[in-house]
Amino acid sequence: MNDINDIMKVMPHRYPFLLIDRILEVDKEHVKALKNVTINEPFFQGHFPGHPIMPGVLIVESLAQAGGILVMKYMKNLEDYLFYFMKIDKVKFRKPVLPGDTLIHHIKLLKERGNIFIIEGKTYVEDKLVCQGEFTTMIVEK
Repeated sequence: MNDINDIMKVMPHRYPFLLIDRILEVDKEHVKALKNVTINEPFFQGHFPGHPIMPGVLIVESLAQAGGILVMKYMKNLEDYLFYFMKIDKVKFRKPVLPGDTLIHHIKLLKERGNIFIIEGKTYVEDKLVCQGEFTTMIVEK
């Protein structure tokens, strides 16, 4: 799985809420995903006009979606399941994200208990940490 068509088979999100462009690496314990941030993103029209900054909640959502790719790897019939986030902890923003930046998400599985997963996510722009957090997610049948 690495291109947008593969991602859309796993993710229930669509434009403008699909915030992952490509999966760079994936296995049972980690995912590395990419999001290109362009000036054409619809949120830039209203978020700090004249000084566009990607909203932090959307960075977290993009990071969470990359985490969803990881937890969905545990399911066989992907079309029968969704993942819901139960808790978001320890989120920190380190640096603003601007148009032209490329977000690289690193997701690591911390704990699995049945259909509940705890993951750690870190987002980088040019090898600089811009956001991090821990997410608790649950896989549910549709």
